[in-house]
Amino acid sequence: MTRTASRLALWMVVGMVLVGLTGCKGALKSGSEGKKTVLWNGQDFTGWVRVLADPSADANDVWWVRGDGIYCKGQPNGYLRTEKRYNDYHLHVEWRWPEAPGNSGVLLHMNGPDKVWPECIEVQLKAGNAGDFVLMNGTSLTVDGTDRKDPSRQFVLIAKKAATSEKPAGQWNSYDIHCQGGSIRCYVNGVLQNEGIAASPATGYIGLQSEGSPIEFRNVYLLPL
Repeated sequence: MTRTASRLALWMVVGMVLVGLTGCKGALKSGSEGKKTVLWNGQDFTGWVRVLADPSADANDVWWVRGDGIYCKGQPNGYLRTEKRYNDYHLHVEWRWPEAPGNSGVLLHMNGPDKVWPECIEVQLKAGNAGDFVLMNGTSLTVDGTDRKDPSRQFVLIAKKAATSEKPAGQWNSYDIHCQGGSIRCYVNGVLQNEGIAASPATGYIGLQSEGSPIEFRNVYLLPL
């Protein structure tokens, strides 16, 4: 092979590698920004249902709009959930603790009647434990090759895999949760904290918890996977 032909062949190989890398990078992206589904409109609770353990409590005293975010007092226990059911999505949620860090969570694949707590898979927001999974009321998820379903327990905790990647109180954190075909991967501030497959159920409502501590949410949206 001549020197010119050798150089041409080398550049062809380099080009193919670069194209392959670009394709891999693209595969990690969740979807087009233009296809974003904004779940919270930044103004009111249109498209959401507020559920509280105490039926006599006023939801307006627990959840309200403050600045560019949703403020949740944290008491009584309950949740804010979407009116629509979703599957196969990249969910983005930002949260922060306006006071002392406490407890909350993002509820996935919610099914059944509204109650505290519903059938769902929680991705934990409890301070220091963001990234844990909590299987509620008989839901299932296979993690590290083991189906963690346990119908005899109301809550099954699956601890996160990495060191805590949360920010201090007062600073905004990001949750990026990828749900597709029964798989769930959750990233806290860009760090992969947990993942599982064969989730059941694999579709349902999406919720934000009120669980004892004041918390704020903003920029809640979906991107298609």
